[in-house]
Amino acid sequence: MNVAPIPADADVLVRPARNIAGSLRLPGDKSICHRYAMLAALADGETRLENYATGADCASTLDCLRGLGCRIAQQGATVTIHGSGGRLQSPAGVLDCGNSGSTMRMLAGILAAQSFASELAGDDSLLRRPMERIVTPLTRMGATISSGAGGRPPLRIRGGPLRGISYRMPVASAQVKTCLLFAGLLAAGETVLEEPIRTRDHGELATRAFGAELRQDGRTVSIRGGQELRAVSAVVPGDISTAAFFLCAAALFPDSNLVLDGLLLNPTRAAILDFVAGMGTRISMLEVEQTHGELVGTVRVQGSPSLKGGTIAGRLTAAMIDELPVIAAIAPYTESGIEILDAAELRVKESDRISALARNLEAMGAKVEATAEGLRVPGRQTLHGAEVDTCGDHRIAMAFAVAALRASGEVRIRGANAASVSYPAFFPALDSLAQR
Repeated sequence: MNVAPIPADADVLVRPARNIAGSLRLPGDKSICHRYAMLAALADGETRLENYATGADCASTLDCLRGLGCRIAQQGATVTIHGSGGRLQSPAGVLDCGNSGSTMRMLAGILAAQSFASELAGDDSLLRRPMERIVTPLTRMGATISSGAGGRPPLRIRGGPLRGISYRMPVASAQVKTCLLFAGLLAAGETVLEEPIRTRDHGELATRAFGAELRQDGRTVSIRGGQELRAVSAVVPGDISTAAFFLCAAALFPDSNLVLDGLLLNPTRAAILDFVAGMGTRISMLEVEQTHGELVGTVRVQGSPSLKGGTIAGRLTAAMIDELPVIAAIAPYTESGIEILDAAELRVKESDRISALARNLEAMGAKVEATAEGLRVPGRQTLHGAEVDTCGDHRIAMAFAVAALRASGEVRIRGANAASVSYPAFFPALDSLAQR
């Protein structure tokens, strides 16, 4: 299904629905697209990626790679990247990462090993996000990096020969892990990384797909420097974090029947499927296959008469960090409510998502308690129409569009175009599935 994105800077009015039904194939998973594009730039040969993500974040990665001398052709959702064999070019100016923390953090690992200086910057939101978590280990590997106040962007990187290190990551972050894997791939010796909690493994799977060898043992992964990469041809599976919004929309209605085709089913990302199923929603997985190490399949979602609540904490919080906004947004409609713990990371995303969720839920009439590291939202509440503020955050925009489907009146999403960061066609896609 092809749907057009909303105009820039437009507000969107979301009307209540009586059901969700239909089928949808989502743009490529953003986490995979970022990693595949960066590895393709380093590889020998021509990489072809179909169903490349349509959002602004993954476009920022391509723009930065072009700035580093990579030849990239794009026709619709198909991207062709001519690899440099690891020989990137000094950029003529600042590399603009836009709103994409993934672009900045992961690309920094590659730039740290180059023989030139570079600078990574971005929009106002990105300039507030913490970067010390990559600066510290990359400096230990031999890079020279300066940053803004408080360890925030812009990042000025003086690249050069790197050496492998053993590093215990203080923060569970797949972006940091991938940054250091990429740096380790280009360093002398072996780099060994230990995570406090296992995070998504797209960096490991992508690096293997391009021909490199890694060793994994529980929460520890190691990579040997100096390995050559080879180009690939791949169809990127649908983004499961974007799918979460449609899963939760379907969960709101007892008679919903939604089919999501070609969806990423990576076990390190599937916690959202398990959680929504645990809330009472019926989820079936069909036609599951493996491609380049990633599981892909068709998912059918059917509603149930009541929606259970629950608690999200510890490892589950880390596994569902991107999906927490939409879970919180539908929490008032559950029987027992939702409690989110151990989620301080939400404070330093594109917005302070804990504050944004609390303010907007309250604007729609919900009772909610925000804590330093999470939220408590009681169940069996009725939400009413209101104006909500996206705070320039794509996941806040999309989360409250879903919450609006069960509200008692219309909800105006201010700054709805924030959704374009991950899925420009989100609002028309959601509207096409809503039965009224």
